[in-house]
Amino acid sequence: MKSAVILFPGSNRDRDMIAALTKVSGLEPAKIWHTETEIPACDLIVIPGGFSYGDYLRSGAIAARSPIMGAVRKAANQGVKVLGVCNGFQTLCEAALLPGALMRNASLRFVSREVKLQVTNADTMFSHHYKQDQILRCPVAHHDGNYFADNATLNALEAENRVVFRYAEGTNPNGSLNDIAGISNERGNVLGMMPHPENLIEAFHGGDDGRGLFESALSKVA
Repeated sequence: MKSAVILFPGSNRDRDMIAALTKVSGLEPAKIWHTETEIPACDLIVIPGGFSYGDYLRSGAIAARSPIMGAVRKAANQGVKVLGVCNGFQTLCEAALLPGALMRNASLRFVSREVKLQVTNADTMFSHHYKQDQILRCPVAHHDGNYFADNATLNALEAENRVVFRYAEGTNPNGSLNDIAGISNERGNVLGMMPHPENLIEAFHGGDDGRGLFESALSKVA
């Protein structure tokens, strides 16, 4: 399965993401700079974490309007899987590929620690290698991870089972509504999440709870 990683000025989790995709798929992903306007044929596009454009204006706001995002939007509309992690999640929301917004953490502090995630929906392109309601360990590192959406959007996300990951056991690190950690679009081929599964895929990391997400996304059967 071929993958591609989108790089912006300020991306700093790109190498972790490239290493994770290479280890799980056996193929090094294509690296696409933000000024490009095309993405080679692939099965998965990933927008990694970091601080694109220094988080000026709002986190992900400038990245969402960069030239490459036209190609990301086109691929998503064609059904290609798109994953945004941390700043990538913020960028997907700013690009309106996912609903809602990521606001400043409720504590107004940067958080960097391990949390627990509940697999709220194990029947998606990104989670089918997990069990329903499985609890995962996963690190977070962000300042703007407080997921917010209006009531109509929240109700739709819950009714349509589009909350894929939820902070579990009182570990919500940022005040996100409904403990939301990761959501998908209506079609199910775009996922955004604040935690970093790429940093927990092998024993060297202290565990491999994040590996199932990549095994799900990089497999042909969802």
